[in-house]
Amino acid sequence: MPPTARHTRRHAVSTRLWHWLNVVCVVILFMSGLNISNAHPRLYWGQAGFTAREAWLHLPTFPGWATIPGYYSLSGARDWHLLMAWPFAFGLLAMWVAMLTNRHFVRDIATRLSDWRWSAIRADIVAHLRFDFDHGEGKYNFLQKLAYGVVLGILLPGMILTGLAISPGIEPSFGWFAQLVGGRQSARSVHFLFAWGIVLFAVVHIALVIASGPIRQLRDMVTGGRAL
Repeated sequence: MPPTARHTRRHAVSTRLWHWLNVVCVVILFMSGLNISNAHPRLYWGQAGFTAREAWLHLPTFPGWATIPGYYSLSGARDWHLLMAWPFAFGLLAMWVAMLTNRHFVRDIATRLSDWRWSAIRADIVAHLRFDFDHGEGKYNFLQKLAYGVVLGILLPGMILTGLAISPGIEPSFGWFAQLVGGRQSARSVHFLFAWGIVLFAVVHIALVIASGPIRQLRDMVTGGRAL
């Protein structure tokens, strides 16, 4: 078998499996998280309490169509949240193991010093504004590498860590862990910001998929795509 045989598809099996698992997990986690937010729709920093005047952000009450369950239920929402947290966390761990093993991260996502030249970044931005998605050399352009790197390396792991820090079952035994992120209230705020960061990425991602050919993109993420 040729040494490059396992790289003949645009998307590896591990990438495709994780992608669709992650879609399901993120959607359910986000919608159940909105239901949990409805129980106390205020965010704080540091050691602030629960009074309205101490909050840095007052959240709206999210409607039933946007939450899981579709009605207010803190216990039900927590059950859904915990159920999806396990495949979300272990799926991300498995994805990182696969990316490092098959060198997908190093080969396709990690940026080089030359990628950070302003002239190259500006050209990439202009190309996107013109809906020109030709990547040239390599699988992804700079903006894609940057976005995927932030999501895979910061937002998704950050959701897991801050989620542990605010878990009622973790804090009594591992209070020091919550303090690593500035306390439980700060962890809750960061958890919220990271969640909406993932949503923003998803919206832009879906918009670019639609702009660059949704049928082909979806087919590739199911079948693996054309041979490279």
